[in-house]
Amino acid sequence: MKLNFNNLGLKNVPDLENSKRDIVELSLYKNEISVISEEIFNLENLTVLNVSANQLEEIPETIKKLKKLRNIDFGYNKIKNISKEIGSLKYLDQYLYIHNNEIEILPDDICNLNLLRYLNISSNQLKELPLNIGNLNSLVELRAMDNGIEKLPESITNIRTLRELHLKENNLEEVPENIGDLSFLRVLDLSDNKLEKLPKSIGNCDKLRRLNLRNNNIEEISKEIGQLKNLLELDLRGNKLKELPKSILDIEQLERLDLRWNENLKELDWLDELEGKGCIIYR
Repeated sequence: MKLNFNNLGLKNVPDLENSKRDIVELSLYKNEISVISEEIFNLENLTVLNVSANQLEEIPETIKKLKKLRNIDFGYNKIKNISKEIGSLKYLDQYLYIHNNEIEILPDDICNLNLLRYLNISSNQLKELPLNIGNLNSLVELRAMDNGIEKLPESITNIRTLRELHLKENNLEEVPENIGDLSFLRVLDLSDNKLEKLPKSIGNCDKLRRLNLRNNNIEEISKEIGQLKNLLELDLRGNKLKELPKSILDIEQLERLDLRWNENLKELDWLDELEGKGCIIYR
């Protein structure tokens, strides 16, 4: 059974007692609920729970009772605390959305969710990620935008399944030297950080389609960028670039190259050749 109580102005969860064994999906999106009642935690067959856009302040310890959960959306609440029991949901294999909250620290136990495919922790108050985040070895997409993250754990490069990594609007000054181990990445967004360079190993991410480095402090790009044979979009605007490697000409599928707002970038005579190949260049 799927139940939908969306956008009803509810402050409390409706009575579910008579059908608690039949409910597999429950949505309480956009209400005014401030506490998840015990009634929800008694839904032993629940696989999908959406309580986004409410007034929740915590994910309590009793979340562990929902043993069959596969999808959770806690986005757009006021959550500050997440119980470590979130890590006990061993069947959580689709998405965990806890974006747009007030979370400062993620419990280490969240790294036990080794079947999880999509994690969105954007728009919180995080300054770091758990050291063992690399244990999320089924993760396909990680969104951690709009936080205050200052450094990435080295273990993040162990998530070889990652296809999209979104880290814009943080305080990153560097990324791990072996970022190239994420060889299945399609999208890497590092815009609006404080990066001064990109490791040479980026050239190993040869499945990348979109690389966004906008608004950083990057002064040079290594020639290994030319190994990204499948790259379609390269955004370098708003950096401190002085020159670019000619190896960019080797990126035969490149469709867009944005070089605007690099005030010290010298004239590059090979850009015309790149345009001749069909690449749109913003300069």
